[in-house]
Amino acid sequence: MVSLVLGQLRRRPAAFAGLAAALLLAIATVTLFGSLFAADLATPEAVRRTAAGPGVMVIAGAFGEIAVLVAFFVVVNALGFALRQQHRELALLRTVAATPRQTRRLVRGQVVATTLLVAVPGWALGAVAARRFLAALQQRGMAAPDARVPGTPVPMLVALGAALLLGLAASAVAARRISRIAPAAALTASATEQARTGVPRLLVGAGVLVGGGLLLRLSATRPADQVDRAGQAALLGSLVLLVAVALTGPFAARLLAGVLGLPLRALAPGAGWLADANLRGYARRLSSAVVPVAMLVGLSGTMSIMTFTAEHAAAAASSASSAVSATSATSATDVWLRQAELGMLVCFATVSVVNTLVAVTADRRREFALLRLVGATRPQLLRMLSAEAVLTTAVGVLLGAVVAGAASAAFSTAVTGSAVPSVPVATCGWIVAGAAALTVPGILATGRWAVGGPAAELVGGGRD
Repeated sequence: MVSLVLGQLRRRPAAFAGLAAALLLAIATVTLFGSLFAADLATPEAVRRTAAGPGVMVIAGAFGEIAVLVAFFVVVNALGFALRQQHRELALLRTVAATPRQTRRLVRGQVVATTLLVAVPGWALGAVAARRFLAALQQRGMAAPDARVPGTPVPMLVALGAALLLGLAASAVAARRISRIAPAAALTASATEQARTGVPRLLVGAGVLVGGGLLLRLSATRPADQVDRAGQAALLGSLVLLVAVALTGPFAARLLAGVLGLPLRALAPGAGWLADANLRGYARRLSSAVVPVAMLVGLSGTMSIMTFTAEHAAAAASSASSAVSATSATSATDVWLRQAELGMLVCFATVSVVNTLVAVTADRRREFALLRLVGATRPQLLRMLSAEAVLTTAVGVLLGAVVAGAASAAFSTAVTGSAVPSVPVATCGWIVAGAAALTVPGILATGRWAVGGPAAELVGGGRD
């Protein structure tokens, strides 16, 4: 089993690059906040009281719980694509008598090996980030001046254990399909896509959607003196809604692609029609591409709109009591904390977007080779990919905007009493531009490589 695990890692290092990056970020993040916990515990109580704000431990806990949820989301996504890249090999192992349990053990071994490979750089990155973050908190008076990050290895060990738990939980989710179906069906499934989204998945997605709605309702009903809790509930609600989008993604993506594809067909009758047909025909693949874009736009939009809404409420406050509560949520330190949290979430989302788009596009080499054999030229395929990239970006941005709109509306209700938040148009424009800058070049750059190579050999399966 060990030789199989290491052999796959050596043979397909690019397939595990996204998983390695996600696990690296997870280890670095948990090391960062674990080190802050250790620094707070090592600081005497009398010294700790000299700091303003909620305290280092509260900040680390609030950041950490969001980071772990996002890390799990990203690791599951990255591992799913690592398995997709080796779906054929896993299917062949099933046909030569490998049991489902052995298949799952192989996947778990790959996760453990990848985690151990990135552990040391993850620890180093987290330790450096912890010292800089603590220094930034001290500059803003939110941490005691004498607080120091201790040299204990406990945060690093906790980070490694947390990353292993995340990876193993993700492997249980990602390896479920290939390990449960019959061996012959596994080999067939490696070259096909399930036509419809299963009813159980839609029901689970609907349940998660209800849970996200309840969190947003909790956010909207927070009193005026609990604005921070309203913001945390709204952010958690947006994460849960994004999980619901991931679960119901194939259905929602096919529906939106059908609507948004109409103008694309009119503007580009050839490439637009083929791109629209491809995206709607392979809804699961489309969902895999648009969900990370939706996560990037949804999380960034939610944080930006919530911050702008709180600042606008503070500026417009007329009574002393409302001014105090609004100022509590819009002080320079709190805004900086939100920006730091947003930067952390954007790092995870960016890794997920880039990894997903590269993997999805690279996985279509045989499809492109078949199109070339029936007469399509490379420029025509690149035009089709350009149209697909635009439509993928539009669907992802729209789904993310819906999530951000719902979460920020709940937060606005708690802060201002109105469900209409204050929207920073310029910032939201930059978020959309950033999503497009990641999506379109990522698809086209990978597409230029994917449409190359000998078409006949690729279709015949002689080369990956």
